[in-house]
Amino acid sequence: MSLKNKTKPTGNQVELEIAIDKESFDKATQAAYRKNVAKMNVPGFRKGKAPRAVVEKMYGKAVFYDDAINALLPDAYEEALKESGETPVGQPTFDIVSIDEEGVVLKAVFPVKPEVTVKSYKGYAVDRTVAPTTDAEVDAEIAQVRARNSRTLDITDRPAANGDICVIDYEGSIDGVPFEGGKGEKHNLTLGSGQFIPGFEDQIVGHNPGDAFDVVVTFPADYHAADLAGKEAVFKTVLHEIKFNELPELDDDFAKDVSEFDTFAEYKADVTAKISERHAKAADAEVDEKLIDALIENLEADIPEAMFETETENQVRDYDNRLRMQGLDLATYLKYTGMNLDGVRAQLRPRAERQVKTRLALEKIAELEAITVSAEEIEDEMKKIAEAYRVDLEQVKASITPDMIEGDIKVGKAVELVRAAAVITDKAPEETDAE
Repeated sequence: MSLKNKTKPTGNQVELEIAIDKESFDKATQAAYRKNVAKMNVPGFRKGKAPRAVVEKMYGKAVFYDDAINALLPDAYEEALKESGETPVGQPTFDIVSIDEEGVVLKAVFPVKPEVTVKSYKGYAVDRTVAPTTDAEVDAEIAQVRARNSRTLDITDRPAANGDICVIDYEGSIDGVPFEGGKGEKHNLTLGSGQFIPGFEDQIVGHNPGDAFDVVVTFPADYHAADLAGKEAVFKTVLHEIKFNELPELDDDFAKDVSEFDTFAEYKADVTAKISERHAKAADAEVDEKLIDALIENLEADIPEAMFETETENQVRDYDNRLRMQGLDLATYLKYTGMNLDGVRAQLRPRAERQVKTRLALEKIAELEAITVSAEEIEDEMKKIAEAYRVDLEQVKASITPDMIEGDIKVGKAVELVRAAAVITDKAPEETDAE
């Protein structure tokens, strides 16, 4: 078995002619005969006992050819592929060219990465806008930390007030008839949160634990349940408990409890600095997106559909993995949203196309700039992966080849090169808004 000929019908397709010698084909045909003869009815012979020549005379000489070729094809294609030096980016299609006294000649056609041109990749002009860090942002972040460090107190010496957490039973009815979804027991309701329909929470204010009372409200006219919209309902309510989240004082003790700082001023300055750092990173990420946009605009390539389809499936798998990390999976998500898999693919397709084009452009830049990667860089990257996923380094090496790591590092260096060569202008948000 060998590669007979290699041609490129188009810039993104390769056609291989693969020769299978007569001896190998005859052996495979004989094996196919042994495998199938027991299933064939030949007059005058018991099942499985008819000679091959008799079976071929009755069913045709090519009766065992398909099974023989299917048995030989994987190894023949693999050997020819290695000899060709090509790397498919999609599944091949096969055709039989000839079967004669010399053996079999097959044709395999598959897509490969296209020839790529990046018209320019240095000197892109982009703006960088860093959002200002406001007092409101800082206060909001500290408020979140403050809330996480609050303590819940039972209130027994006063009636319920806005901001309290009330533990209630309730059962709603319209004209004395209970309705679906209108009943709850030991429900924690924060007064003033707007969790329930307008007017409900206000009527709990002023009541004490143990009180039983009616809450009368009217459902909004645009309420999502049409059978309840605009109707007056009576909720028989029992208030069991009143709780209150006591927030810690924003002082030096608070700073010591929630951070490594001794004073609240130092802690607040650190929060401010971290928010500013996040804004700067977000601005840098936006710059990178603009540079990628420019790269794609300057990319010229006849990209095979198979590359887009493969990357779309990768995106679907990644999406499924992210859902699983949140306790869901793709099948459950589709069930609850009423979507189907084709709908998810359609949503992810634009991102997949962008990813493919970006990768092709950056790989071409790495080639043009003769970017290299050392063995130490590959080793360091594998260590980072092992640490990130908390797995053994040898496990990473067993599942990821050095070539894969090398390609990713080259692409990363190409991004850095494009960024370093770009003309990046810092602008204030108000300038950007004006533009």
